[in-house]
Amino acid sequence: MKIHLHRLDDAFHFLATNAAGNTIHLDTGTEEGGSGQGVGPMQNVIMSLGGCSSIDIVSILKKGRQDIQDFDIEIDYERAEDEVPSLFTRIHVHYLFTGDLDADKVRRAVDLSLTKYCSVAKILEKTAPITASFSINGTKYTL
Repeated sequence: MKIHLHRLDDAFHFLATNAAGNTIHLDTGTEEGGSGQGVGPMQNVIMSLGGCSSIDIVSILKKGRQDIQDFDIEIDYERAEDEVPSLFTRIHVHYLFTGDLDADKVRRAVDLSLTKYCSVAKILEKTAPITASFSINGTKYTL
């Protein structure tokens, strides 16, 4: 597997491309000297956590014949202040589902993703606790 990054300006804006030709823009905000035209690298890691986990959860719920009509994820996180490197210190993932779903099956899918299947979660849990909750049709549940 290979990823290619190409610098697009004289600051920190890069275009990252995978072997299939899919791309994302990486950058820093203007307060850090960037142009703000892309996702920050650490934001990308958090987005990858959401993506990795969501793929696991959809797969598990489909196998369980659950009807997912809509699915969103909100991730709240904190990083160490005034430290280099500034690692994550807290991550909370909230999954929002709409559909005809059994709460126990959703709870099991979320738990399996975060504790067993999601590689990104397994990497991040070494430096930051990851907590999770979910909602089904507006009703909130905790793990």
